[in-house]
Amino acid sequence: MSALLVPPSHLPHARDRGVALRTITAETYRAFLASPAGSALGAGFLQCPSWADVKEGWRSQLLGWGPDPEAGRLTGVALVLLRQFPGTRKYFAYLPEGPVADWADPDLDRWLGPLLDHLRRTGAFAVRIGPSPAYRRWDAALLKPLAGPGRRLGDVLASEVDPLGTAVAERLRARGWRRCGGDGTGAGGTGGDADAQPRHVFQVPLAGRTTEDLWSGLNQEWRRNVRRAQKEGVEVVVGSAAELTEFHRLLGITERRDGFRLGRSLAYYERQYAALNAEEPGRMKLYLARHRGEILAAHTMITVGRRAWYQTGASADHRREVRPSNALQWRMLLDAHALGADVYDMRGVPSTLDPDVRTYGLLRWKLGTGGQVVETLGEWERPLAGSANHTLHRAFQAYLNRR
Repeated sequence: MSALLVPPSHLPHARDRGVALRTITAETYRAFLASPAGSALGAGFLQCPSWADVKEGWRSQLLGWGPDPEAGRLTGVALVLLRQFPGTRKYFAYLPEGPVADWADPDLDRWLGPLLDHLRRTGAFAVRIGPSPAYRRWDAALLKPLAGPGRRLGDVLASEVDPLGTAVAERLRARGWRRCGGDGTGAGGTGGDADAQPRHVFQVPLAGRTTEDLWSGLNQEWRRNVRRAQKEGVEVVVGSAAELTEFHRLLGITERRDGFRLGRSLAYYERQYAALNAEEPGRMKLYLARHRGEILAAHTMITVGRRAWYQTGASADHRREVRPSNALQWRMLLDAHALGADVYDMRGVPSTLDPDVRTYGLLRWKLGTGGQVVETLGEWERPLAGSANHTLHRAFQAYLNRR
């Protein structure tokens, strides 16, 4: 991963109605995320500086804006990943689940304008962002009884529609942004076909709840499976980098069994584990479920601020009856709660409610924890001003489709 394209001191900074924007150091960036103002914006792990070290083939910039970025007086930050379009000196700018900004600000142009101006000067021909506000939520208790042939999340009246998410979507459309994959969803996937990150995620609220509340929130099947694992002697422990090899082997088994492919190498997970934990010890943990001395399942958890994510899970094909994955998730839920997390995010779920669609099983499994399906705003994209950039953007989209 390349560092900043140009040293920070040589880059012009943008000002717009009292907001200055410039590149900042990783230390300044992390200090903002840890501050009360930064914590309130709820950055995800994909916007941590360490994520730049995980992604090969991308250059990166750390940007900050506010009254005085040089003095650390910030109101927003962004990790920007830049991928060069082959044969050109132009870049596609990607802000995964970012920027970390005040999306409630009715004047988005106050900080979004300087951000786009800066990226254009950097050589970006198009930008993709992932706004943080939620759009709709469905309680687990609402969805499970409504599953049926051909049914989808969009067919069910949401438990909650977030007015901020609706407003942000309208403001982005008015400024020429296009929602990746459109407003529809794929035939059984985790959201719009063009989204790099899942549009629908599953979250278990933790704030203000006791461990007894979490246990009673599990459905009867989940409680039975956790008890079964305990009775069978399944042991859950936190592993180390040494067990990533076994985790990756089990992940390959899981991909073949469940019909999906993440395409991540062992080196990718080793790099992720090293980078995230170098930034903050314990940020990424590997949980292992052992039975009779054998690792039957392994799941990863990432923690940033007051949020925790179940990122990736893997399990063996045999002895599934002892329920190692349920035991792992119950332990991870308890640990996230003990760390003071407000939300335990189980990441992507499909948009289908059709039991005959293979991916529905993943949603059904997560529904058993008693949380909520959350439809995010998804990812939004736009070319930057200039006819050449519009042409490059169309060519880049065709390039990605071929890949």
